Amino acid sequence: MRISRQPSPVTIMVDQKQLENVECFKYLGSMLTNDGRCRCEIKSRIAMEKAAFNKKKTLFPSPLDLNLRKKLVKCYIWSMVFCGAETWTLRAAEQKYLESFEMWCWRRMKKISWTEHMRNEEVLLRVNEQRNILHEIRKGKANWTGHILRINCLLKQVMEGKIPLEMEVKRRRGRRRKKLLDDLK
Repeated sequence: MRISRQPSPVTIMVDQKQLENVECFKYLGSMLTNDGRCRCEIKSRIAMEKAAFNKKKTLFPSPLDLNLRKKLVKCYIWSMVFCGAETWTLRAAEQKYLESFEMWCWRRMKKISWTEHMRNEEVLLRVNEQRNILHEIRKGKANWTGHILRINCLLKQVMEGKIPLEMEVKRRRGRRRKKLLDDLK
């Protein structure tokens, strides 16, 4: 797979066989796409966690204390969504997916049906929470970025935008893509 702004097929031969060009594939648990965006990864993580939540809904019975149920959601469900989130560049659409997933979790935990037409603010008041899934992702991203920026390596140069001269390419028209450090600001 070649990751670029304008994906084009690449021919790679191994043992006189041409490798197949794909648009996305799973590598070490993360979805990689040929455009380098993280939307597919976020959607697949959310889908996996919704399935896990539905399998474990017996952990969230009403007799359990509300604080314990919230800790279970944050521990078992959100931790799997956050796996690899340090490298995501979140655009507005991805932030919306994550916030809607957070509200989905709170609604399911309190057994509030979508047919009740309850506003998100009311749900948050019932569970005594604030929207904080994006805050947790930003906190993890800041910790990981600080760790990378403290050591001298190629990843640090790439994150700072200091690409070696032999790899430098002419800039194209249009607005630049949002970088990882831009997302932290």
